[in-house]
Amino acid sequence: MQAQSRSVTLIGAPLEEGSGRRGAAMGPTALRIAGVDRALVDLGHDVADAGDVQIVPARDLPNNPKAHNLRTVGAFTRALEAGVYEIADAGRFPIILGGDHSLSMGTVSGMARYAAKQKRPLFVLWLDAHSDFNTPETSPSGNIHGMPVAYYCGQADLSDILPRDRPLVEPKNVFQVGIRSVDAPERELIKEHGVNVFDMRSIDEQGVAAIMRDILSKVEAANALFHVSLDVDFLDPDVAPGVGTTVPGGATFREAHLIMEMLCDSGLVSSLDLVELNPFLDDRGKSARVLVELTASLFGRRIFDRPTRAA
Repeated sequence: MQAQSRSVTLIGAPLEEGSGRRGAAMGPTALRIAGVDRALVDLGHDVADAGDVQIVPARDLPNNPKAHNLRTVGAFTRALEAGVYEIADAGRFPIILGGDHSLSMGTVSGMARYAAKQKRPLFVLWLDAHSDFNTPETSPSGNIHGMPVAYYCGQADLSDILPRDRPLVEPKNVFQVGIRSVDAPERELIKEHGVNVFDMRSIDEQGVAAIMRDILSKVEAANALFHVSLDVDFLDPDVAPGVGTTVPGGATFREAHLIMEMLCDSGLVSSLDLVELNPFLDDRGKSARVLVELTASLFGRRIFDRPTRAA
């Protein structure tokens, strides 16, 4: 089965202030050097690179000791929300090159606004070691990259970065796969709001194929737009070491590619984040190359086309 040709726009988000350590701001450059654009062009897609988001810290936002670097993260959130919305509204597929995971506060919010315009729900596939459902009140670190899911679901009060009446994502429409590190208060919030969590034990017991079939069937039944947010630490550190938040026991190389291949086969994905790549911690570009390879699988690269099963 040949993947549908897409019109893709890359947008870089050199954001590291949400993570509490330096290096993730180099992620967009590393992904470009690793050839993310060329991989997509070689697969027959139309690719435009919008460059990196340029921001000025949002001085209207207060300093918050429980949400570090709020002014910078807030400025990125606003710029990415607007940029992603405009790309999607122009009929193109946004790929956001990160940057730490706080960037998803903007990217998912932009897609939520676009989905609302289309009168369709937005579903999110969160491929990550962490649930990122903390709030400023529950976060043990105050690092905002642990808060984006709570934010775009309307549960993290972050000083009106975006309007309070913005379109939100229903927590029950968030599917988290590969989770293996959750703070205790965060666990209670996830349970309370009905986020769908498939931790590594679920993958061990059920397999990623069964999990993905279940998720994709729900997305299709809802006629939803589908945003995929891929954190490097979803993968086992042996596969992709270039991340500042490594957690042992992550997804294997083949499990990750199977997810991307199934997403490609479904034709349901509307937008993609590639986040938390820290080239300073990488092994000679290994993690950047893995992310590019996974992106290529999502956009149709395969060894051979499997025959279509008869109806």
